[in-house]
Amino acid sequence: MVYMDDDHVMIDGVILPGLYKSIEVTTSAKVDEQEVEGSSVKPKQATGYEDATINIELELYDSPNASKEEKLLTIQNLFRIKGQELPDVHQIISTHTSIRNVDQVIFKNLVSKEANNKEVLKVTLEFMEYIPQTIKARKKGSKSAGTASTGGSVNLNDNYSSYLQNNRGSAPKIADKTAASPAVDEE
Repeated sequence: MVYMDDDHVMIDGVILPGLYKSIEVTTSAKVDEQEVEGSSVKPKQATGYEDATINIELELYDSPNASKEEKLLTIQNLFRIKGQELPDVHQIISTHTSIRNVDQVIFKNLVSKEANNKEVLKVTLEFMEYIPQTIKARKKGSKSAGTASTGGSVNLNDNYSSYLQNNRGSAPKIADKTAASPAVDEE
């Protein structure tokens, strides 16, 4: 769970250390462009929406409780602990993201930057909207006329459908399979 208020950012019950600077939520539409021969204008067609990205900026300072490096380690362990192979899905709770219809995210990117001013570590956390896909399984039915082997429906004319269901013929039968063939082997 990610929770944000005016002063804090919380991920799965852990308040992110540091000074909360900003949040940015970005979404865009998917648009395909088509090539039309003889036309200089490319027609465009909307095909959906890209997943939202959420960027949170923090500044880490040394404090009596922890150094800025220890604070960065806390954030790193939320992003990826040693040996973790796949990113976790987090719930995000924020007025800003709620308005933008984002409620589940994956911690996609973590950037930390230290400049000449050694007093501060700047950290950017990037989240990507996570929309789970529901896959419905169905039993594979028996093949019948009008059904292709891929399971899709095909409209066949009656004569061809009858041909497929009945004996379609076979290769000529040869009584003696060791008989000479018209093929000649070169020696």
